[in-house]
Amino acid sequence: MTRMVTCRRYKEALEGLDRPPLPGAKGQDIFDHVSKKAWLEWQSHQTMLINEKHLSLIDADARQYLMGEMDKFLSGEAFDQVEGYVPPSE
Repeated sequence: MTRMVTCRRYKEALEGLDRPPLPGAKGQDIFDHVSKKAWLEWQSHQTMLINEKHLSLIDADARQYLMGEMDKFLSGEAFDQVEGYVPPSE
């Protein structure tokens, strides 16, 4: 049976994650309040940010920046976009 959550980003009931994506309270909060759809979209956006902004995950400032952007993204707030990126047309 699929686990449903009320997604913080989309404000509707959607399929939840299979397990917490991060350790600790932050991971549990995401597990309880973020849909699988929103999490997969965040992972894709995070990859673009890392690649286009040349972020190193060894750098604590880069990790802190990504966590802040993740919080904004998953909450449906304005978040950093990759400059010059144009999404493919449907």
